[in-house]
Amino acid sequence: MAPLLEIRKLTHIYSQGTPFEHVALKDVDFVAEKGEFIGIIGHTGSGKSTFVQHLNALLKPTSGTVLLDGEAVFSSPQRIRQVRSRVGLVFQYPEYQLFEETVRADIAYGPKNMKLDKEEIEQRVLEAADFVGLDPELLDKSPFDLSGGQKRRAAIAGVIAMRPDILVLDEPTAGLDPRGREEIIANIRRYHARVNGTVIYITHSMEDIARFASRLAVFCEGRIVMDGVPGEIFRHVEELERIGLTVPGITKVMALLRARGLPVPEGIYTIHQAMDALLGLKGGGENA
Repeated sequence: MAPLLEIRKLTHIYSQGTPFEHVALKDVDFVAEKGEFIGIIGHTGSGKSTFVQHLNALLKPTSGTVLLDGEAVFSSPQRIRQVRSRVGLVFQYPEYQLFEETVRADIAYGPKNMKLDKEEIEQRVLEAADFVGLDPELLDKSPFDLSGGQKRRAAIAGVIAMRPDILVLDEPTAGLDPRGREEIIANIRRYHARVNGTVIYITHSMEDIARFASRLAVFCEGRIVMDGVPGEIFRHVEELERIGLTVPGITKVMALLRARGLPVPEGIYTIHQAMDALLGLKGGGENA
């Protein structure tokens, strides 16, 4: 059976053949299966955003292939329209794309373009609002009367309302305060758990992505240079720092403890893992 999403030798060159030519992606291979929560990390300009814009056919590869359920995304105009309803893309600062008179109308925009009937559209609006934690009493307000965090939720809800097989989020918590960031992350995790859809999440926050991604793909200079579970990726401290990234703070703390002779395991990248490891050492000491 073909993977849900497969990228083969994807290359994208901006302004090809001009003095401004820039190779943004080069020979990228990537596979995503149903139900995965994949984190995309990399320094600014590494190709992350260019990459995800190929997943729902916003950008066409200079060369290479994008396949959804084994069929090429660009095989026909009809196929492109189908792909855009199955792969939902939430841009950075998506609230800037709100434009309808009410929040309800904004969330309904995608389902309406899918030619669904009124009852189905309303059901999807309410469902999506619930997923992102948006109070129903806000649906009939202007989106421009909402707070920054509420606008962000409304914009994400508009993508979720299309019930995409793959939800792609490009730094969805950028610019939010800590509380707003945690609420958005919690809602996305709840959405993923309830629908078992595939989530692809771009972020610069190693602490955030370490807590919920089942897999990480690391971009550098237009290529994927690492791809694996977080525990494997965050073992490569020096390599990550060399390409402009870091590891979660707790991973550094545990590395320092190991350097001082404390027998804590490698591959720790969340506070809970660190607590379990340290409590295990304490327990072992008491039993000795």
